[in-house]
Amino acid sequence: MALRLGYLGMVPFAVLAVLTWIVRPDTHPDEHWYVTFFLSSYAAVSVALLGGIHWGLGFHSNAPTPMAFIWGVIPPAVSWIGAVMPPHRGLIVHAIMLIICYLVDRKVYPTEKAADWLTMRFRLTVVASLSCLIAVAGTGTLK
Repeated sequence: MALRLGYLGMVPFAVLAVLTWIVRPDTHPDEHWYVTFFLSSYAAVSVALLGGIHWGLGFHSNAPTPMAFIWGVIPPAVSWIGAVMPPHRGLIVHAIMLIICYLVDRKVYPTEKAADWLTMRFRLTVVASLSCLIAVAGTGTLK
């Protein structure tokens, strides 16, 4: 079930990234802003969830390190900053944070006996972070 839900969670990333290219800012500025805002908000929630996983791992551990809880609050804090930025800029923050979260998880998951999830985490990270960056390119702000 977790695999299915994880992969299903990529649909909004992909659909909204494509919509940033279809709903053009020069012809539909208000609608385009909402598309990028929805994607930025969804990415922020996803990044926050990745931090929350570390709290869960910490609570599950017999001898949790403080770092599990410290790291657990960093992704939500950074994603909140990205969420309150203009969406086309916040998406860059979210893409970077998604990649950083994966790199942290690559180190932490094996020590927490969660290494089996890393393949899915890698795939989700690629789709989510690329979707954010494709959407930024679709905003035309990279010109």
